[in-house]
Amino acid sequence: MLAIAGGKGGCGKTTTAVGLARALATPGTRPLVVDADLDMPDLHHRTDVDRQPGIDEAVARGDPRVVAQPARRFPGIDVLPCDGADTATAAALFERLADGDEGPVLLDCPAGASPDAAAPLRAADRTVLVSTPRERSLRDAAKTAAMARELGAPPAAVVLVRSDGRVDPGELLGCDAVVHVPELSEPPLETEESAARHRQCAKSLPKRNI
Repeated sequence: MLAIAGGKGGCGKTTTAVGLARALATPGTRPLVVDADLDMPDLHHRTDVDRQPGIDEAVARGDPRVVAQPARRFPGIDVLPCDGADTATAAALFERLADGDEGPVLLDCPAGASPDAAAPLRAADRTVLVSTPRERSLRDAAKTAAMARELGAPPAAVVLVRSDGRVDPGELLGCDAVVHVPELSEPPLETEESAARHRQCAKSLPKRNI
């Protein structure tokens, strides 16, 4: 299970989570993307699904896949929105997903190093860090990387968005697998360039951790 995390809001975590899920989809395998941002959930908007049912219903029924909704905008992936769940309920879901065999699962984490950000990192196997090339964004991502290591989900890859490739964050973030996503004029998830970069990221991930 992968945590998609970064230090700052608006750096592209949700776009990366959806793009990476699409890259991991294969015939017979539907990745599940879970909105783990309890305060500012946005995944349901991006994927055009209803906000409910979501995490609360998944915990109540004990089967996240039954509750998850097919993403209308992006065929081939399922989405579990955040429907106002509290921290304890969300943590219970993450633990259930960690213990299960749900296929590829991606947790779209909140920004920063708050307790709400710690819960999905604690449950995940590895982390995909998302940042822009700006110094402040990278510094914040480094704090998230340190927390991810402490919680047992070390970085597996870095996605640097709006990047021309001149900044190498590998040493700062402690991760050699770096994917640069350039500035795109169209909505990112609707471009082949974005899809290609997310496929590149997917290929770099250890299969046992997805």
